[in-house]
Amino acid sequence: MFGNESSFLESLSSKRIVVVGAGVTGSAVQEFLASRNISSDLIDEKVNGARGSVDDRYDLAVISPGWKKDHPLIAKLQRAGTEIIGEIDFAWRVKCEIAPHQKWAGLTGTNGKTTTVQMIESIFQASNRAAIACGNVGVPAITAVSHNPPYDFLALELSSFQLDWSHEARYEAAALLNIAPDHIDWHGSFDAYAEAKLSLLRASQIAIINADDPEARARTTTLASQDSGAIQYSLQTPAPGEIGLVENLLVDRAFSASSNEAQVFAELTDITPTVPHNVSNAMAAAALALAIGIPHEEVQQGLAKFVLDRHRLEIVGQADGVTWIDDSKATNPHAAMAALLSQLQSVWIAGGLAKGASMDELIARCASRIRGAILIGQDRELIATALRTHAPEIPIVMIDMTGDARNLMIDVVTAAATLAQEGDCVLLAPACASMDQFKDYKERGELFAQAVREKILP
Repeated sequence: MFGNESSFLESLSSKRIVVVGAGVTGSAVQEFLASRNISSDLIDEKVNGARGSVDDRYDLAVISPGWKKDHPLIAKLQRAGTEIIGEIDFAWRVKCEIAPHQKWAGLTGTNGKTTTVQMIESIFQASNRAAIACGNVGVPAITAVSHNPPYDFLALELSSFQLDWSHEARYEAAALLNIAPDHIDWHGSFDAYAEAKLSLLRASQIAIINADDPEARARTTTLASQDSGAIQYSLQTPAPGEIGLVENLLVDRAFSASSNEAQVFAELTDITPTVPHNVSNAMAAAALALAIGIPHEEVQQGLAKFVLDRHRLEIVGQADGVTWIDDSKATNPHAAMAALLSQLQSVWIAGGLAKGASMDELIARCASRIRGAILIGQDRELIATALRTHAPEIPIVMIDMTGDARNLMIDVVTAAATLAQEGDCVLLAPACASMDQFKDYKERGELFAQAVREKILP
C-alpha cells in the first residue's frame, strides 16, 4: 500500500508532525511516535502542557476524535496545506506496515457499542485468540496495533466522530447496531450523523445489520438487497443467510456450512441480563466473531462468561418490593428507551445535556411503562415538555441542584421513593449526558447507588 515495507514510518522521521488533541487517544499517538524516535508537537487549547495554537508549518496532522472539521485550528492547518488524517486511519497505515496480516472487525451504533465489543472480547478470551477490543473502548487503536507480538484480530468500537475522520481503514466485517438521533450538535444534522455510521459498512467486506432497528434497516435497504456480503440479524426466526432467535435458541443461518443448515451459538440463559436489547447485542457480537472464523462453540462459551459492565442496567438493590437500577450509561433517548422497555413499570430518573436530541419518540413509545418522572439537569424542560404532550397523566417532579452532586442525588432518590410502588423499579436512565452536573456518567451512577444504599436499603 505504501511502497516498501516501512515507507510510511520512515517518511515520518523527516516530517513536522502535530497531534491534535491531548486526551487518551492523542497521548497514545504521540507515545507511539516517540517510541519510534519520531518527534511531534501536541496541541490542545484546553489542556495545560500542550500547545494552544498552530503557528508553524506542519507536514502531517493526526486528529483525535471529537475535533470538528470546521474547528479554526483544523481550518488553519488545511489552509497551510498540511496533510490531515484521523487517528483510526493513522493506526491503519501503521498496521499495514508492522502487522500486515492483522484483521480488523468494526462495530458502531448509537447504543450498545461498548457492551457488544466487550462481548466480542469475552469470545476472544474463550477462543484463546491473539485478539483485543480497542478503539472507543479499552486502549486506543494505535496502542493495539503496536502491541508486540502483533494481535491477529482487533475488534474496534467506533464512534461517529472517529468514523467521520476515517477514509482509509478496511474491515473484514462490520456491524451496525442501530441509528438514533445523537450528537446532532456535533454533526449538524441527523443525516450527517447517520452517514458517519453507514460509512463503516461501506469499508467492510461483510456488513452486519440489525434488522430490528427501523432506522438501520431503512438506511441500508440497498446494501442489504445487493449481493454484497450483507447479513441481517434480529429477534425473529432467521431466514437463510440471517441470524435470529428460535424459541430459546440463538441461531446462525449465515455462517453455517450451508444456507439450509441452522447452528445454535447460544441459549437465552447464556445472555445476562436476558433483555431484548442485550440479546440483540449478543447476536451482533456473535456475527462478528463468526465472520472472522471463530467456531460456534467458542462463541457460546464467550457469551456465557460475559458480565455486563458497570452502570448498564446494574441492580443497586431491592427494598419494599422496589428494585433500584443504575443505567447511567443511557446518555441518549434511544438508550433510555431500551432501558424503560426492559422493565414493566418504572419511576424514571432523567435529564442532563440532551445534545440536540428530541425526546418525543422516547415518551410516545414508553409512556405506559413510566409511573412517574424525576427530572434534573440543564435540558430537563425538554423532557417535561414531551411528557406533557404525549403523557400528561404521568406525574413530574423537578429536582433543583441546591448543593453539590451528592446532595442532588439524595434529593432525587428521596423523591423517587415517594412515587414508587411495590413491583416497580426506580430506573436511572437519563437519556442525556451528565457533564452539566456530574464529572461523567460513572460519577452520576455511583452517586445514585450511594444515595440508594444510604437512604433506601436496609
